[in-house]
Amino acid sequence: MKGAGEIAFFKSQPQAIRTILVTNLLFAMVLPLIEIFAGAYIMRNTGSPSWVIVYQLCMYIGVVMTSLLNGLLLRWFKSKQLYAFGILISSVALMVMMFIHNVTLPMLCATGFLIGLATGFFWTNRYLLTLYATDDSNRNYFFGFESFFFSRWNIVIPIVVGAFLALVDGKEILGVTFSVNTGYKCITVVAMLISICACIALSRGTFRSPENTNFFYLRFHSLWNKMLCLAALKGMVQGFLVTAPAILIMKFIGGEGSLGLIQGIGGAITAVMVYVLGRLAKPEDRMKICGFGLFVFFAGTLANGILFSGVGVIVFILAKVIFQPVYDLAYFPTMMKTIDVVSKIENRTEYTYIMSHEVGLFAGRAFGMILFILMAKLISEDFALRFALPVVGGLQLLSLPLARHINKKASE
Repeated sequence: MKGAGEIAFFKSQPQAIRTILVTNLLFAMVLPLIEIFAGAYIMRNTGSPSWVIVYQLCMYIGVVMTSLLNGLLLRWFKSKQLYAFGILISSVALMVMMFIHNVTLPMLCATGFLIGLATGFFWTNRYLLTLYATDDSNRNYFFGFESFFFSRWNIVIPIVVGAFLALVDGKEILGVTFSVNTGYKCITVVAMLISICACIALSRGTFRSPENTNFFYLRFHSLWNKMLCLAALKGMVQGFLVTAPAILIMKFIGGEGSLGLIQGIGGAITAVMVYVLGRLAKPEDRMKICGFGLFVFFAGTLANGILFSGVGVIVFILAKVIFQPVYDLAYFPTMMKTIDVVSKIENRTEYTYIMSHEVGLFAGRAFGMILFILMAKLISEDFALRFALPVVGGLQLLSLPLARHINKKASE
């Protein structure tokens, strides 16, 4: 595939798809700060993996609360306006956390909840706009393209941020003696500027809005209930994908510079692969992609559990960085295809399923986080770091037969 041809293919996509992709391309530069370095910042200032997990759990509670609030706000605001709001507030919330001088557990809970509220606006409206802008034939390309740039920024941003933090630590600049925490504050200002650029890009797009604003239901078609189970299995490991790398690297390998380098190596392996898969794979290939991602991740968790050393951490993080975009490439098109089918059967707005999907994800996230906290408190934090990952990785293998069944039923 030649570069000029790929650019032409991108330009041939509908305007709404191009707008969302450009917006996400920009905001993907901020996401590693929220997903990776926030955990490292907490770990550096508290030294407690359990505090990182509590912060993450509060963040996910905020995401679920936002999914409900967002549905109500769609009666008065356009989805793209709420999407832009989420992008901006995510950076503001990150900035608030980085400017906290004394990190306490109540403050972490409040900050995690605030960041969850902010990112919830981003994710729920991203799903909704993507659902409207794409169909089953081009969703592999959409998520492959998006994952390509997410992976690329996961290479560049951690390396740049890690190098910047190492460079400024202890240096005097313009009469100010910098520390790592001061460096974090500078980074959040840059993140805010990038978020503003992403909002400007989003403002140029034209998108559909939900026709029906009634979205709160408790009973669903059996196919969607199965999709919620699949969401719970995904959510079960999702929290660990965000927190575990920062905790393990800070524990076994070193500081943020090592974190950036290891994330970068894994991202380099994955970036081109997910783009090629998204560009060439057909809808019927999704379950092969899904299975590959699941087994790679499980192998990585086993390596970490058995070795529980710097080498095990590196293997796990490489597996994690490969797994996440590969699995998402199969998962999200399957989710959206299921929404297409079930929303027509039940004659409900698509946002109904996006909101309940967040609840399904949260159920899994809460299970994974609580499992870690119980292991840490009842036995030890090292035991939790060593064995919680293989447990949730093994349970997530159930996703493959379930996803195959859902995909088959949605295609009938």
